[in-house]
Amino acid sequence: MLPLQTAAHSARSSFPRTLSLCVLACTVLAASCAKKSAPQGHPPSIVTDVALTQASDCNGLGKSVRATAVRQMRAQLDAEKAYYGWVLNGPLAAAGGAAAPSNSAPVSYSTTNTQVAGVDEADFMKNDGTRIFTLAGQTLHAAKSWPAQDLALVGSLAIEGWPSEMFLDGNRVTVFSTIWTVPTGGGMGPNATRSGVAGGPSTLGMACTLNGDGCFYGWGTTKVTVVDVSDLANMKVTSQLYLPGQTMGERRVGSSIRLVLSDAVRWPEAIQWWPNYDPNATPTNDQWVAEINALEDANEAVIDATPLQNWFPNGKRTTSDGTNIDVSYSCSDFYLSNASEELGLVTIATIDLDQLGAANSGVTRASIVGNAGIIYATAEHLYLASEHWWWWPEFGQQDWTYIHAFDISDPSKASYLGSGGVPGTIQNQFAMDEQDGYLRVASSTAVYSQDPGAVDGYIVGSRLSVLALQSVVTDGGVASRTRLEQVGEIASLEENERLTAMRFVGNKGYAVTFRAIDPLVTLDLSDPAHPKKIAELTIPGFSEYVQPIDSNHLLAIGEDMPVDSNGVPDYSKRSIELSLFDVTDLTHPTRTALALVGTSWAESEAQWDHHAFNWYQPDSTKPGILAIPFADWTDTSGNDPWYGFVSDVRLFTVDPAGTITKAGALGMSDVYIEENDQSWSWWYRPWVRRSVLSTDQSGNTFVYSISDAGLRAAALNALSTPLATALYPNETVAH
Repeated sequence: MLPLQTAAHSARSSFPRTLSLCVLACTVLAASCAKKSAPQGHPPSIVTDVALTQASDCNGLGKSVRATAVRQMRAQLDAEKAYYGWVLNGPLAAAGGAAAPSNSAPVSYSTTNTQVAGVDEADFMKNDGTRIFTLAGQTLHAAKSWPAQDLALVGSLAIEGWPSEMFLDGNRVTVFSTIWTVPTGGGMGPNATRSGVAGGPSTLGMACTLNGDGCFYGWGTTKVTVVDVSDLANMKVTSQLYLPGQTMGERRVGSSIRLVLSDAVRWPEAIQWWPNYDPNATPTNDQWVAEINALEDANEAVIDATPLQNWFPNGKRTTSDGTNIDVSYSCSDFYLSNASEELGLVTIATIDLDQLGAANSGVTRASIVGNAGIIYATAEHLYLASEHWWWWPEFGQQDWTYIHAFDISDPSKASYLGSGGVPGTIQNQFAMDEQDGYLRVASSTAVYSQDPGAVDGYIVGSRLSVLALQSVVTDGGVASRTRLEQVGEIASLEENERLTAMRFVGNKGYAVTFRAIDPLVTLDLSDPAHPKKIAELTIPGFSEYVQPIDSNHLLAIGEDMPVDSNGVPDYSKRSIELSLFDVTDLTHPTRTALALVGTSWAESEAQWDHHAFNWYQPDSTKPGILAIPFADWTDTSGNDPWYGFVSDVRLFTVDPAGTITKAGALGMSDVYIEENDQSWSWWYRPWVRRSVLSTDQSGNTFVYSISDAGLRAAALNALSTPLATALYPNETVAH
């Protein structure tokens, strides 16, 4: 648990738990509950004492939801009045190499790159040394991967919806997929439109009908499919769980999965977001406004008559014998914030896989009325970060992020602990880290300003905040709750520069910022109340992901960005940059090795997804191996957009003593050339995306390249002569 400290707090300023939920909902959105009014006055201010309050009963929660819906509906339709002229002008349309020995398992192998030891992160590829599981199209594929020369596809299983990520735990694979549900009426929400003809279909509904690639509009449901993979040739679904919302991230500790979902309330299908009118008529502006006013009144009547259960759809779990178990929302699942966060719903769903029996749903939820942001988790705590919602910009506003802390030490539930906030925005999960009960948060700051020095209207910077849970007590000495309180800070890491990468290693921190050059900033965090900026190393370009490879060395991937004579970055000369930093002495960080990879068109998925960054060092006394997926266009002079395209796994030998040496590449060019661009989509990319490395008892290392089209294996010392290739059947790929 985080250390509980004490902060004096008056009873008058304590969070008013006795407020009715309707009033609280207006506070949440910082808007008036009055009817027929667009937002007036200034946007709501930042709440420094942010807190969540659990809904007490369904009646109050229903009033809160309906009041919020009325306000948002009227604000949306009021905006249409200003577009009178534009609207009426027309209807809306919306084999070879060294062979592996026959031992049953490798001595060592790489697995998914995660942030916190013991906390697994979902990915579309998982492996355990002898098996590799991948998701491609709408199919789970299982391959035997050891020995490397025997690599072969053994079994495949169709997954409902659009699978994206999974966990592997022994002989149990848990797959997360998205299913889209489109209402037949106009109840999509405030961003939906009508065709402009009375009774016409929703334009979003038409898009789903006309899009040959499938429907990606509407309400998102996350399906959790639990699969028994003990027999690769005959994988079996043992349980299926349907939860409303789209997954924002997943973490697994043992048998307990924390699934963070982003969703919106379900607007009644009878709601219309466009007045019915005769396209051949030309109403006056007053008539048009009157039509919208009448529509708002009609919509409000629908909202007021819609019961609470209709706003939140049911969830269910289906067991292997076909039994359906209800896992719908409970009113007590909901928390309301006293801060301004954009309307939405964020849910932490706890799934205890060992409790998914016929008599037990194995699912609990904690839902926040607000918007989803960044997720960070340890084995005991999960943090949700979301931005303050300003509604519209005004000079003087600054970015602000609220952070809500939950206790997840109980594998069956998530319990709310407290909330806090930091100036600025958080780039990704690596900007947060917990050490000895203190949460360290690195953020990029921005203030909307008319200052001549502002860039695109903002004065930017970067900072570090140290937070800890503190007990809030009244004047009478009674502890009322806990909150995340700032106990230390570095108010400015770099002026006029945003963070591009952050990594915490114990009581040390390493920040990378960028504007035209790349400072690597070293931080001493040994005293939480007085964190210190120690030194900075200024080099061209910037890093996007930083990986500690031991206690004194960092390996980073980013972009080399030469500057011209005026100090302006020359993007035509950029390339992927691999950097090795020696941070033994925080006062004198040095870059000891640099490798530039590819042309100005080059990219690697490892630049934005750390799961693709594969650092492998089974023996700490020897150099390690870095494997990254790589794509480039080496010649763009042809008419074919894929002319000169190359994709492979690039391998580098990295010696912490100060060298990065190219070790070769393993590609699948024959696959992505055969599967031409007409077969490519966002869910099917036959270029290489992941890699696996394994070592046998004799010390031989083998490399696996992984794409949506299949897998390939080769010995590290003979990459040009692959040992085996396993391609997925073409019919399993959705086009």
